[in-house]
Amino acid sequence: MAQSFSEETMHVAGVELRMIKGGSGKPLLMLHDELGFPGWMTWNETLSHDRTLLIPLQPGFGKTPRLEWTRNYRDLGGFYSQVLREMRLDPIDVIGFSAGGYIAAEMIAADPRIFSKMTLVAPMGIRPEQGEIMDIFPVTIRTHLRATVADPLNTPEFLKIYGGEMTPEQFELFEDARAESARLAWEPYMHNPSLPHLLRDLRVPTLLIWGTNDKVVPRGSIDIYARVIPGAKVATIANVGHRPEIENSHEFERIVSEFLGK
Repeated sequence: MAQSFSEETMHVAGVELRMIKGGSGKPLLMLHDELGFPGWMTWNETLSHDRTLLIPLQPGFGKTPRLEWTRNYRDLGGFYSQVLREMRLDPIDVIGFSAGGYIAAEMIAADPRIFSKMTLVAPMGIRPEQGEIMDIFPVTIRTHLRATVADPLNTPEFLKIYGGEMTPEQFELFEDARAESARLAWEPYMHNPSLPHLLRDLRVPTLLIWGTNDKVVPRGSIDIYARVIPGAKVATIANVGHRPEIENSHEFERIVSEFLGK
């Protein structure tokens, strides 16, 4: 079966940015999570039938050089905003996962016109009133990975990505990602206290997706996002954790496709 995506290096916003591209149709920006892009999954393939997926590989995550001037996720969001402006893609639909959702939220807080529709999947960025975002840095990478799904043994794509022995290259990429995430979001930990205030009165269609067994981002974070963004919709997927896109890809694809439309 022919590969349905490609990877290229783009000189944009002052950096050599690695970009995954796949599909056809209206562009959809994907912002990956704090562990990096895990690979082209079933949900990517399904959405790419109607959309052109654009997946930048975050600076400092191995393939794209680190940006020394970025000090937090707001800075990183500013960088991605520059990328979209230079590529003349704004406004664009976006889907952000975990820390990628945090980045998307920072981007739209700074420029409400940058996105047409916004999908945030288990987004970090807002500290819940009860519970805490999981502290991923004191644990091993294997413990961190295991916590992202409710039932890894019955999640084939999780086993495809992370099963078996970890190669030295995989381990190094994970550690690069964790080191960069820590640099950007150690204090305050994986949230911005001002973000809920900056998102108020936002008039962009927003969908929040959360798995009922998520051990990384508590429901309280989702509730605050839903409270401060007018009209935001919340879709829960039962019996999955922090990675609903691979734990129940069929339901995930249905929810996202209905929200985004053609």
